[in-house]
Amino acid sequence: MRLENFDAIYRDVLHALGKGSRALDLNTLRSLLEHLHPSDIADILDELTLPEAVVVFGCLDEERAAQTLAEVSPETRRYIIDNVPRERIVRALDLLPMDDAAEIVAEVGEAEAAPLLEKLDFEDTHDIRELLAYPERTAGRLMTGKFASVQPHTTASLALQYLRQNAPGLETVNVVYVTNGAGRLLGVCSIRDLLSAPPNQPVGAFMTKDPVSVPPETDQKEVVRLISQYDLLAVPVVDNLGRILGIVTVDDVIDVLIEEFEEDIARLVGTDAEEMDRRTPAQVAKLRLPWLMGTMFIELCAGLVISRFDWVLREVILLASFMPVISAISGNVGLQAAAIVVRGLDTGHVTLAKWGRAVRKELTAGLLMAMACGLVLGTIGSLWSKHLPFGVVVGGAMTCSMLTAGFMGTVIPILSKRLGFDPATTAGPFETAFQDVVGFAVFLWLASLLIHWLK
Repeated sequence: MRLENFDAIYRDVLHALGKGSRALDLNTLRSLLEHLHPSDIADILDELTLPEAVVVFGCLDEERAAQTLAEVSPETRRYIIDNVPRERIVRALDLLPMDDAAEIVAEVGEAEAAPLLEKLDFEDTHDIRELLAYPERTAGRLMTGKFASVQPHTTASLALQYLRQNAPGLETVNVVYVTNGAGRLLGVCSIRDLLSAPPNQPVGAFMTKDPVSVPPETDQKEVVRLISQYDLLAVPVVDNLGRILGIVTVDDVIDVLIEEFEEDIARLVGTDAEEMDRRTPAQVAKLRLPWLMGTMFIELCAGLVISRFDWVLREVILLASFMPVISAISGNVGLQAAAIVVRGLDTGHVTLAKWGRAVRKELTAGLLMAMACGLVLGTIGSLWSKHLPFGVVVGGAMTCSMLTAGFMGTVIPILSKRLGFDPATTAGPFETAFQDVVGFAVFLWLASLLIHWLK
């Protein structure tokens, strides 16, 4: 489904559900959903009321119902699980990859999911419980046990035959892992390696030895970094004896990237997307209030600065017109710097060991931007006030404020990481508050020095 067609299809779904004067038309509803991708169906379900989502979910065939269940928002998913016959949810879990099934079970809670797990095959239940034994946001929770594995003496032709026979039950056939009889990971070869090798050559002769691997407790951010750094399609997960437990594929990593990015953006403004979804309004307010209070007290310092120089504003009221401009532009610079550093810390492009390089780079870029913006705003100020010193004050304040914002936006996330705090949570609120204090102080101090030339 193309994005531009979403509104039209959504309206058709509403009509089929009996919105307005129409009656419920399940045949039309099934026809509308028949050719849609499960991800698009999930978007529609999230737009509907929860009871309507259950009706639409009931019109899906089992395969697409399972895939859609894995794509919808947690709130919609929980309502569907609570209001759809248990047997249908069990069949959906049985059709899903084990990592997706484990994620659903973790969301609803093992106590509520126990009746569902009891009806699954013993092997599936065992696999799900094994994944749930690992902490959230780790490689162990993301991995799947459905990977291709052969022994080193297996020939290239036999390995290809193995892939053809087992492809439906494997997460990916692009990578084949080479293990010994005890399951210890020895190497890896790609489908290209198998196709280009002589048919009778053992895979042990051309496999890539000592492949990149991670223990199951590895943080998912580190898995993302490794896949990005080494251009991998999947990362094997091994235990302390080197035995392969499963693999984390690139499609799961993309989901992690999106999830982490959305959470980082939310935390930059003092919120947490996951907490916002799971907690009550009172709990959300309690979560956000400390950061807002901290920001408010820092901003009070800016208020004290302004009150200290209130006589300057009374003498030259035009100065007040430029304060919001300086604050807004500097705030954007700081948030941009903070977003870049937070993302760099997540992906490994910015490290605590080389924090100086990140600061120097941001200060250099910030200086160039600050000088350009300061020159433009100073020129506007001079023309508006018809006094050159006024432009000097405005331009100098803009330059200093932007430099401060860029510096704080770079340093605060790094310092937070060093102290063990979440850099995304602390960066946004504190950066904007500090740059206001410095920006207004420089602005009004320069104005007080040049007050005789500003009138």
